[in-house]
Amino acid sequence: MPFEEISLNDGNKIPGIAFGTGSVNKGKDIHAYVEQAIDAGFSHVDTAQHYNNESSVGTALRETGLARSEFFITSKYSSGDVQEEVRNSLEKLGLKQLDLYLIHWPDPTRDTVKTWKEFEKLKEAGLSKSIGVSNFTIRDLEKLAKSGLTVPTVNQIRLHPYNYTQNKPLLEYHARHGIVTEAYGSLAPVTTYPNGPVDAPVKAAAARLGITPTQVVFAWVKAKGAVIVTFVPPSSSLMWC
Repeated sequence: MPFEEISLNDGNKIPGIAFGTGSVNKGKDIHAYVEQAIDAGFSHVDTAQHYNNESSVGTALRETGLARSEFFITSKYSSGDVQEEVRNSLEKLGLKQLDLYLIHWPDPTRDTVKTWKEFEKLKEAGLSKSIGVSNFTIRDLEKLAKSGLTVPTVNQIRLHPYNYTQNKPLLEYHARHGIVTEAYGSLAPVTTYPNGPVDAPVKAAAARLGITPTQVVFAWVKAKGAVIVTFVPPSSSLMWC
């Protein structure tokens, strides 16, 4: 299944699928998984300050021997001084610039608009080509919109068939404002809720199309215009189940 690049509202482009290093991989040395993902054709790797594994991602990137231009690297900010933390992430990853830097989640104890202004500064300083957010609601996005600041390029959210109806207004908001949706947790019908309501339709579609249930779910996400962020290792049987 081909995953074309998607244009962002700042003129940059993002690969249509990413290897995510969160979830069960938090705090682990995952450089072998990242290398497997790259060998399988992934160019986009998604990590975060909160995942506590940026150093092992950096190790994997170096060990490939590939040029920096071959990769699209996303990281996420969760706490601390923004300018200090983005530089910490870059140092751990062994990079001079990120392709995408996200606010990992809206923090009610922190001024989101003030944080976003710091993101604009780090982008202007060339520390990240693009900036965006994660786990933001319409209300959170509206705070930024009313501030007159830069529109986020992406909003990375949990998106799967079971929460689509709940998220539909947010997806429509993204579309109206030129914000690309990134989807994590999309394999919930396969991994978290097996034998649920969509199980039979997914398996039927897989049999009809001659593909796997995992690929059916990915096709569903792709049809929504979203970038897929998957943490499933390419060698895992889940990729082929």
